[in-house]
Amino acid sequence: MAQKRDYYEVLGVAKTASEDEIKKAYRQIAIKYHPDRNPGDKQAEEKFKEAAEAYNVLHDPKKRQQYDQFGFAGPMGGGGFDGFGGASMNMDDIFSMFGDIFGGHGFGGFSRRGGRQQHRGSDLRLKVRLTLEEINQGVTKKFKVRKDMTCSHCHGTGAESGSTRETCPTCHGSGVITHTTQSIFGMMQTQGVCPTCQGEGQVIKNKCKQCQGTGVVKGEEVVEINIPAGVAEGMVVNVPGKGNAGQHGGIAGDIQVFIEEEEHSTFVRDGNDLIYNLLLDFPTATLGGEVDIPTIEGKTLKVKIDSGTQPGKTMRLRSKGLPAVQGYGSGRGDLVVNISVYVPKTLSREERKAIEQFKDSDNFKGDRQTKESIFSRFKNYFS
Repeated sequence: MAQKRDYYEVLGVAKTASEDEIKKAYRQIAIKYHPDRNPGDKQAEEKFKEAAEAYNVLHDPKKRQQYDQFGFAGPMGGGGFDGFGGASMNMDDIFSMFGDIFGGHGFGGFSRRGGRQQHRGSDLRLKVRLTLEEINQGVTKKFKVRKDMTCSHCHGTGAESGSTRETCPTCHGSGVITHTTQSIFGMMQTQGVCPTCQGEGQVIKNKCKQCQGTGVVKGEEVVEINIPAGVAEGMVVNVPGKGNAGQHGGIAGDIQVFIEEEEHSTFVRDGNDLIYNLLLDFPTATLGGEVDIPTIEGKTLKVKIDSGTQPGKTMRLRSKGLPAVQGYGSGRGDLVVNISVYVPKTLSREERKAIEQFKDSDNFKGDRQTKESIFSRFKNYFS
């Protein structure tokens, strides 16, 4: 399989390109490699699809932000990120989604090849709140969604049983009509969507009584959505074909699941790393010993504490953090342990007497190097 090219490279624009610049670049490439201009040219068709995939991501501010941050692990589908949420988009899908880009350029609005319009259902948006444990493992969530569904009475055709769809008498099945106008340059021809059949090329005379000829009805469906491990706040999991059904047997829309992240009681997330604040007692910090460190899997790790451990010291437990989403990046993050030392607020008479014995000891005052080291660690927290 050929290596996927960077989307900015595909469209030939800079990463700072505006939305208008991205739209203009895509339009130029799509017109150049449009199948009607390159009949039978498979290479041109692949370039046409590649440009549509790039535009699908870069023209959407949310997807673009995720792509800039995570690369091809950005907006995700169940089968891996390909710009269309894991779905394999055909030419009709592309014309249906982006046909408005090409309107009036001599290709019948580019609604689809051959000029005939195919309806696409709208997308649905859902939000889901995940715990760090769910993010660590990945999770399957079930949603009951109310949406447009294919009419079971007419099976999406929009026609009553026994009735057939007929060729549109206005456009004769092409889905487009041609207008000829006089201009200073001579006679000009432009094409537009047929107003009689709305670009479908066919009309229904005996409409379905259940859906009134649309081919869709309101209904409910329980949808299972697989959310991969490693997702983060603000990411979008795209589920192709589970949105609203398209009219007259058209393309179904998608479900976009927006990820929200619950605050954790033990860990703080930093990318794929997890941060744990360890509060040591003074004897262990001074004498050394072993402590239990919790992990996101619910287990604990025995970790050795060196004698003389200073407040502000950090330990990094490799690969004990969160996994990279969809395998993007290398392995897992780390578990970063920040060490603080507990100083009791009140002391018994015996405890105070024991500590006062060491008050004047130079060993308990700390040398200059130790003080500078501690100051440096705290300074880094604010830089």
